[in-house]
Amino acid sequence: MVYDDTCRGSRLLPGLTHSWIVGGWLYRLLGRIDHMRGVQSWGEALHWLSTVELGRQIGEIQFWGHGKWGLARVGAEQLDMTALQPDHPYHPMLRAVRERLIGPNALWWFRTCETFGCRPGHRFAKEWTRFFGCRAAGHTYIIGPWQSGLHCLRPGETPGWSVYEGLAEGTPENPEKALWSKPWEPNTITCLQNRHPQLDRGAGPA
Repeated sequence: MVYDDTCRGSRLLPGLTHSWIVGGWLYRLLGRIDHMRGVQSWGEALHWLSTVELGRQIGEIQFWGHGKWGLARVGAEQLDMTALQPDHPYHPMLRAVRERLIGPNALWWFRTCETFGCRPGHRFAKEWTRFFGCRAAGHTYIIGPWQSGLHCLRPGETPGWSVYEGLAEGTPENPEKALWSKPWEPNTITCLQNRHPQLDRGAGPA
């Protein structure tokens, strides 16, 4: 699990990074993750993912941090579809991470706000799964303790969720504001959950 280490808040008011640290240690104690790493940039995140326990394959990656439609962020730095292009500086590290993922049933899960929402999120999900050759999961709503709009896509699939899901203002092509997660919204889990039927689509022996 990788988390954004830049959201530390102030001395009097801890930031989201502290929540992700506590959650990560809880997940480790429960045996849900093997490793966790706070990062200050996507370069640091991808270098760690491509080198930690080198020689061992990876079954699942979770990123805990911020997102918008069609991207995920570490601090102000965005990771979007442009990183999949051969001339992008992160492309070699993304290829190295791809080599460690265990076939089509491996999973990259963006536990971030809105990353799979609206048309930019649909495009991102399709391109990400195509590049990595494995499943990817993400959300269409603003997430927090409740995490709504969880969807999982396999390589070669077309997103089946509505481009309007999670949209509060704007259009699916140019979204402006997302809805907050609520218990009754589609495909909602809590921050304490690590599984949902959406994540098991296509799962099985690698």
